[in-house]
Amino acid sequence: MSTIYTQADKNTRLTWIYITGFLIFVIGIGYVFAGAMNNSIILIVAVLFSAVMSFASYWWSDKIVLAMSGAKSVTHENAKEIYHIVENLCITAGLPVPKIYIIQDPSPNAFATGRNAEHAVICLTTGIIEKLDKSELEGVVAHELSHIGNRDILLSTAIVILVGFVALLAGFFRRWSFFGGRDNDREGGQLGLILFIAAIILSILAPIAAMLIQLAISRKREFLADADGALLTRYPEGLAKALEKISADPTPMRHANQATAHLFIANPFKGKKISNLFQTHPPIAERVKRLRGMDM
Repeated sequence: MSTIYTQADKNTRLTWIYITGFLIFVIGIGYVFAGAMNNSIILIVAVLFSAVMSFASYWWSDKIVLAMSGAKSVTHENAKEIYHIVENLCITAGLPVPKIYIIQDPSPNAFATGRNAEHAVICLTTGIIEKLDKSELEGVVAHELSHIGNRDILLSTAIVILVGFVALLAGFFRRWSFFGGRDNDREGGQLGLILFIAAIILSILAPIAAMLIQLAISRKREFLADADGALLTRYPEGLAKALEKISADPTPMRHANQATAHLFIANPFKGKKISNLFQTHPPIAERVKRLRGMDM
């Protein structure tokens, strides 16, 4: 089984592959849209924005995610118990102690973000701190530390920004075409019409494809972080019970949104029936079954 010690390099490579692929993808979309609209400015904008957003997704995606979640940093003085749990597990994992952020939200949940272990953040809701006991909190923190050690956090937070920009670019084209952006293209003939139709289809399918890739990556990384977190605490039952409590709690998150949902330890959208294809997380029952089947 892959562990926290073997995944970091793989996820770093995957991150750069995704970012490079994103650059090519957005430039390709820009090329099709520019041809359909007979306007080369669209391609120039796509290239510039993809370069800027790729850079931003690496350096500032954690700050963007924290701002979107309404998280606030805490100190050792006002969150001693949490700090001690995080510090002890970091010593065991051989990781630097990340910054700790709290979301004022009664729904129990947590996530990690940051581009690497030296710039990592663990974020907990007030609900998870209040509703879980120490062993369960240790299981949750160990899960998030595993994301940090595996560099899942870089991969996941970068994808948040990149998927969002694909949706933004597609929406921009649809609005432009709706308001007559192609009126000045009367000489394109049949080829121009084909490009325009292809661009419309692409503007609809591209965000869906990007989102499905995001969700598939998220589900796979959660299983690995569960296993590595259990190995870190040597007590899979703590994380299993935590997941059961989080799943059973009916309180939806006030700060949840579709862009960041896959970062959390459990789906923040409570009480909503979602197709398996569009779920941000594997089923809790399956995760708990795997944890309780681990041989320590």
